[in-house]
Amino acid sequence: MNQLDQLKQYTTVVADTGNFRELAQFAPRDATTNPSLILKAVQQPAYAPLLAETVAAHQRKPLDAVVDQVLVRFGLEILKVVPGRVSTEVDARLSFDTAAMVARAHRVIALYEAAGIGRERVLIKVASTWEGIQAARTLEREGIHCNLTLLFAFCQAVACGDAGVTLISPFVGRIYDWYKKSAGSAWVEADHAGAADPGVQSVAQIYAYYKKFGVATEVMGASFRNVGQIAALAGCDLLTISPDLLAALQASDAPLARALDPAAAQAADIHATTFNEASFRYALNADAMANDKLAEGIRAFAADAVKLDGLMEGLR
Repeated sequence: MNQLDQLKQYTTVVADTGNFRELAQFAPRDATTNPSLILKAVQQPAYAPLLAETVAAHQRKPLDAVVDQVLVRFGLEILKVVPGRVSTEVDARLSFDTAAMVARAHRVIALYEAAGIGRERVLIKVASTWEGIQAARTLEREGIHCNLTLLFAFCQAVACGDAGVTLISPFVGRIYDWYKKSAGSAWVEADHAGAADPGVQSVAQIYAYYKKFGVATEVMGASFRNVGQIAALAGCDLLTISPDLLAALQASDAPLARALDPAAAQAADIHATTFNEASFRYALNADAMANDKLAEGIRAFAADAVKLDGLMEGLR
């Protein structure tokens, strides 16, 4: 078997793309999107007509409502290809407004349901701020499932588990990026590969905690920089992988063994913990990497949301 097929023995493979025309060749179960991926897709000639058609059909609506129509349209196309779920992201500019995120999620779910898609096939994606986690807590109680993204710190993962979140997306590659940049010329790649990669270590810690204490929230490693990071997390509940890395896995027949195992997690020397708002904010602030990358991620997604707005305004 190639490495992609080997990985599927241990882990649910998810495609991290807005380019739904690429999906079928990798046969992922689910797919994830975000404003940056959708922006990248709609600038390709193959997708420009879909954008123009959707904007034209909703000319009289406010711009934010048209954006949601476009995001859901991509989600609907993706769901024609994958048998499982699609993650659709709430505007990152709402990341510190719990009520606004809940309202936006309600609208997105209503659009999917109007198109005949049940809410069990949609994950609402919000940033793992304190406000985002509380929005997810409310939505989960309503039967609207959530994917908490931009997750870099252990405190974020614990709070998500306590909130009953369906799925979290810890960002392996961005954690790796921060530590590599911070180390500068002192960074030795060979010393931080595989299980020694700081991004891999973060996901492995969260996975072990969830399995040891029976937290039902699924762990989906995300934001990979190389195949080695993926191999080091084989056995994680889910991994969301970009098309180029899916292709690299598909092209290799090298052995790929399970790295994370729930039975092994039971033996981990860790203790249960919990966070209220004050302790969560302090823990996040104390983690320089997580604090930096969360803020940077929200800024980047918000900037791409502004660009997407601009593209749509130009078509109205």
